[in-house]
Amino acid sequence: MIFEQDLATIDKALALLWPRLSGARIFMTGGTGFIGRWMLEALARSGIDAEVTLLSRDPEGFAARVPHLAARFRLVAGDVTSFAARAGDYTHVIHAATDASAALNANDPRRMFDTIVAGTRRALDLAMDCNAVRFLFLSSGAVYGAQPQQVTHVAEDWRGGPDPCDPLSAYGEGKRAAEMLCAIYAKQFGLEIVNARIFALLGPLLSLDTHFAAGNFIRDAMQGRTIRVVGSGEAVRSYLYAADLVVWLWTLLIAGKPGMVCNMGSEEAVSIADLARRTASLLGGPGVEILGRPDPGWNPGRYVPSTAHARAELGVAATVGLDDAIRRTALSNGWKP
Repeated sequence: MIFEQDLATIDKALALLWPRLSGARIFMTGGTGFIGRWMLEALARSGIDAEVTLLSRDPEGFAARVPHLAARFRLVAGDVTSFAARAGDYTHVIHAATDASAALNANDPRRMFDTIVAGTRRALDLAMDCNAVRFLFLSSGAVYGAQPQQVTHVAEDWRGGPDPCDPLSAYGEGKRAAEMLCAIYAKQFGLEIVNARIFALLGPLLSLDTHFAAGNFIRDAMQGRTIRVVGSGEAVRSYLYAADLVVWLWTLLIAGKPGMVCNMGSEEAVSIADLARRTASLLGGPGVEILGRPDPGWNPGRYVPSTAHARAELGVAATVGLDDAIRRTALSNGWKP
């Protein structure tokens, strides 16, 4: 459940930009996922007469879960790597489809890499076929690879990268290759592309039962269980609230300069151990246990962006702090203070 308060705040923040999408015909991949759902809820709330076609592997399932969005937008069945669409129909393409599953990245990295790269190329080809005026690519902060501890907030000009010899880098390297494809299509074919590198998030609709530590901590605290941190808890993250992200993404699509690449995340850094303690304290959990096992993920270190570029160029800001983000995510899942 997304709160009406959040949708109203988004609508107010985008009030001057929404009219520029009037009459737009948008093709969107990934619209049935966490970020896509938030973007569509905001667009539906705006009242703008933009048309959206959503690609989904399971249109019937999405329609059953979110009938009000299925009634407002058009759903087509297809896989991101092989879908077909009529040329000439779309003015904008939003490519947000990626399976962010840590299990898939660990157990089938080839599929992870292929889905990202082949899916992006297919979306870019569609944009070319349709003579779309705008293409928004949802990338990831994973393109920077392991962030050095001395780099407190990684900026867009950082030239590090994932370890190409480690299969756990399949997600990050896939996003890097997809960004290269975007750069090629912009230079070679003149396609107008903007690119969002998204970091960690919190908010309603976030799954509490997958690999996201923050979601798992909220789930355990809500259920009255001790929060268990599998690793040392020294890894550092930051969490942007989904309503802020939506404002940033729509602003980038509508008003970002062609070729713009910008980080989207919070600059409020917190260690995983402190995040667990903070969550337990805010939600009334019984406590935290640090297990200290080896971290199985691709990034046991720091993952915190600099958002100076987005703030300066787009005029956006993070308006919801970490404590409120934790509370609102819990409230949306039935937590009662």
